[in-house]
Amino acid sequence: MVHRYFPHTKDDIDAMLKHCGMESLDDLYSDIPSQLKLKRDYDIKPQLSEKEVRDFFEELALRNQPLTCFAGAGFYDHYAPAVVDSILSRSEFLTAYTPYQPEISQGTLQYIFEYQSMMSELTGLEVSNASMYDGTTAVAEAMMMAVAHSRKKNRILVSATVNPIYKDVIDTYAHYHGIAVDVIPESEGVTDLEAMRDMLSSNDVAGVILATPNYYGILEDYTGVAETVHAAKALLIMTAPASTLGVIKTPGQWGADIAAGEAQSLGMPLNFGGPYLGYMCCTKALIRKLPGRIVGVTKDADGQRVFVLTLQAREQHIRRDKATSNICSNQGLMALYASVYLSLLGTEGLKEVNAISASGAHYLASRLEESGAFELKYPDKPFLNEFVLKFKGEVKLSDFIEVCTSCGCLPGVMIGDDELLVCVTENRTREEIDRYVWRAETFAKAISPFDNKTQTEIPQP
Repeated sequence: MVHRYFPHTKDDIDAMLKHCGMESLDDLYSDIPSQLKLKRDYDIKPQLSEKEVRDFFEELALRNQPLTCFAGAGFYDHYAPAVVDSILSRSEFLTAYTPYQPEISQGTLQYIFEYQSMMSELTGLEVSNASMYDGTTAVAEAMMMAVAHSRKKNRILVSATVNPIYKDVIDTYAHYHGIAVDVIPESEGVTDLEAMRDMLSSNDVAGVILATPNYYGILEDYTGVAETVHAAKALLIMTAPASTLGVIKTPGQWGADIAAGEAQSLGMPLNFGGPYLGYMCCTKALIRKLPGRIVGVTKDADGQRVFVLTLQAREQHIRRDKATSNICSNQGLMALYASVYLSLLGTEGLKEVNAISASGAHYLASRLEESGAFELKYPDKPFLNEFVLKFKGEVKLSDFIEVCTSCGCLPGVMIGDDELLVCVTENRTREEIDRYVWRAETFAKAISPFDNKTQTEIPQP
């Protein structure tokens, strides 16, 4: 039987508070600044019946406008088989937590081991942890690894083509750890490798962070970069949306020492921003600097295959403030999500997802150029399923976005006054893509368009 909620009596609550050394429930929130606390009643009518409460919140939910998503910028609208949610909802997975007692945690330890194995294969690196909060903190932790490994160097180089939200979190981590962060400039949408070589010549760089595909969706050529970085006695860190690693050259193949990034693209719903999953993999030489949990496989006294936590002296439950990182068990459920998704799709399924996405993206890009409303900003650069367009209309790009949104379509992410970052995944149908193109054509021709019309009222192309 599934129990979603167990009510507590006053005696239950008093007993729990006493055990915690507190006098009231308010004491649980004593560390929260006063200005962040709600100082009024909830905006809901009193004395509502259960049905009335349900109706109230259902009406609020109906105000959300579902949009056909052509936005990406690091977070992608991929499809996940229904069996993923079915497996995750099982109580033995949903309630699983820290597996510090291997005798009773073999199931949890096994799926973590399987997750690590698949992520190592996906990134082309020898070791994976399980796991990180999200992609931004994973990349920031990779920076910390590079500095810890170098010991005497505290400067990091970050390409200007790395997702800007990653750069923001990197800067936050760096500020409180005395790390200097410099940006490698971009040239025509890709990393200026000559500038990177000049910056490395100072011999004070601990690590270099690059992206593939980069923020603009471009697949950069990093031939020879690893050799250049290693010659300067620095580590090469690469980040990529996890799903794309099923078809592009992996960080391991590029010669990277660390791969870190966002695994949300492995079927996880966008869900207004989370929960997501950060992945981190590295070479075996760096394993003792790797934050988070690592699960290994061994044999018990009876010779049976069993799973155990490995190199636990790195973790906070043993070393406290001296630990490699305090990031540990929070993402166990999402690591399981990625494991189930990858095991269902397999190598061929992941290739198919990327093939459909790439086909749709290149079709949309060419059609939008033909519409006259847009042109590719980087026409000579290869891309997978995401690209940057320059708006050519006489009105503002924000007006085009507003019109599309009012018609049920999120056309992309505005990254400049006239620049739109557009993404296509396997979830987008040819009809949805053609409808997008029709809007662009209509807007470019300055035909009095479809304000206040619903998507269903828009004529088919």
